[in-house]
Amino acid sequence: MKFFVDTADVGEVRSLAEAGLVDGVTTNPSLVAKTGRRLAEVIAEICAVTPGPVSAEVTATDFEGMLAEGRHLRRIAPNVAVKVPLTEAGLRACRTLAEEGAQVNVTLCFSPAQALLAAKAGATFVSPFVGRLDDIAADGMQLIADIVTIFRNYPHLRTEVLVASIRHPMHLVQAAKLGAHVATLPPAVIRQLLRHPLTDRGLEAFLADWKKTGQSIL
Repeated sequence: MKFFVDTADVGEVRSLAEAGLVDGVTTNPSLVAKTGRRLAEVIAEICAVTPGPVSAEVTATDFEGMLAEGRHLRRIAPNVAVKVPLTEAGLRACRTLAEEGAQVNVTLCFSPAQALLAAKAGATFVSPFVGRLDDIAADGMQLIADIVTIFRNYPHLRTEVLVASIRHPMHLVQAAKLGAHVATLPPAVIRQLLRHPLTDRGLEAFLADWKKTGQSIL
């Protein structure tokens, strides 16, 4: 499974990339707004940190506007993936941009039928939002299971399932068990994956025993 980090914080991306934990990055207008910086500058810096896909989202809602913004975003760096919403205009833009050679991430997916439409439109990624479904007492992971099953039935579909709105480590584990291609996680959740009390306890015991020997490795 590929790990994307869901942030527009260049420092966070750089830190996680240095640890080998980043295969790509997803951003959205809300994340970019938090930086207080210009979109193009942020995306260019992130693209320079990681060679993987970096999703940059359009803000237009009409087809022509999405197309113009998508083409503009693609010029920032070759690894930009244009992010469009799962609307009729968004799917039209996805089709055109994909035919022009762009990577396209179709976002805000909440049903298997929507995911299938995104795949037919030529999306590189489709982003189902599991956490937001859980928030309204729906089953976000069942959505992932349904999409993965459908896509496996049709091997000619090349769209990857990019699990988004991940709130905790078990979302990631469940998505991986289901066979989702990609998960995009906030930096804090990626770091939660590292933590286990038995790891901490074991390390403390090893170091305490080593200290008693009075030795130094160097």
